[in-house]
Amino acid sequence: MRIRCGYTVALDTFAPTPMVLLLNVRPERQPDLLSREVIAFDPPVQPRQFRDTFGNVATRILVPAGRITMSADFEIEDHGRPDDHAPDARQIPVRDLPDEALPFLLGSRYCDTDKLSQAAWDQFGSTPEGWGRVQAIVDYAHGRLRFDYMQADATRSAFDGHAQQIGVCRDFAHLAITLCRCMNIPARYATGYLGDIGVPKDPAPMDFSAWFDVYLDGPAGPRWYTFDARHNRPRIGRIVMAYGRDATDCAITTSFGPSPLARFTVHTDEVEPG
Repeated sequence: MRIRCGYTVALDTFAPTPMVLLLNVRPERQPDLLSREVIAFDPPVQPRQFRDTFGNVATRILVPAGRITMSADFEIEDHGRPDDHAPDARQIPVRDLPDEALPFLLGSRYCDTDKLSQAAWDQFGSTPEGWGRVQAIVDYAHGRLRFDYMQADATRSAFDGHAQQIGVCRDFAHLAITLCRCMNIPARYATGYLGDIGVPKDPAPMDFSAWFDVYLDGPAGPRWYTFDARHNRPRIGRIVMAYGRDATDCAITTSFGPSPLARFTVHTDEVEPG
């Protein structure tokens, strides 16, 4: 399957402003690129790329005062299968987890495990460990929150979302991640492209999407498995851009100065054969 992805992001600045961008696909997906994935800048700037703490492809730029527009358009190959389903995958005892999974058991900026730990054990302590417990958490988060794009709040934590019972895709992910971590299941935040492939077309404007992965021991051994608390169904065509502890680590743009958003569009569409 061929998927065409891209975006246009425009920001206004009032003085020369350093920024860090996470606008490229993850290194694991770069071999699947069918065309060059290049960030175009207007006006031109000198970008420098590096790998951040989580292995994401980050770009540093210094933006002059005024409007900066960043855009990309590329095609990528995808296997075209829904998210993997492994109902027999088991939970791994903390003592047996690899070192690199341990940070994804801890609380973070938006995943305030200390505030939800007791509620998590009360709600999920009697559920079967492993895949069944994760699915129970996803079902709960999916039913607990009501999606409302107009209610996006950059300061809303998992605890806040649980109390307010409203949010956008990142809030669904944060709540499910937090509940998993409370139950000693490593969970990481993911962001990227997710088009309406294999599902009815969503009339709302497209955005980057957020979901999460958990570390379980499946039929082929320990690995990360994808879950989506907002949609709560396997989806086709996820193109991951960044992994991290929560949305802080996966921010598409991090600006070290005021930079209000002036324009934002995302496209992710299957390319018809021929």
